[in-house]
Amino acid sequence: MPTPRVLVIGLDPYRVPGPWDPKPAADGIQVGMDRFAERGVGVRACLFGLDGSDDILAVVTAALTAQSWECVVVGGAVRRGEEELFEQVINLIRRHAPDAAIAFNTRPDTTFEAAARWIDVP
Repeated sequence: MPTPRVLVIGLDPYRVPGPWDPKPAADGIQVGMDRFAERGVGVRACLFGLDGSDDILAVVTAALTAQSWECVVVGGAVRRGEEELFEQVINLIRRHAPDAAIAFNTRPDTTFEAAARWIDVP
């Protein structure tokens, strides 16, 4: 994976319960991820569901420990969801990626811009 390496942690819009259309969120995530490739920045998404199909803490821990990260972006849906989940994610980042910058996007399509505030973009 090219460096710098960025991990994006967020919700899988197709696995969030509720009466809503997940496609606009999924499209925004794809736009955000494509911007990393356009700039030659390594990126991996760690998306989890809230439908009960994931052990969220295990999924996030596995992604954080898979390699070293220069930046971890935490998506808005995680931040605006359950406070306990947000706290757990932040503490996992502190524990497993202590040298990584932590960034927050404003929308799924601004994920690259959030990371770019903290990394050297080629």
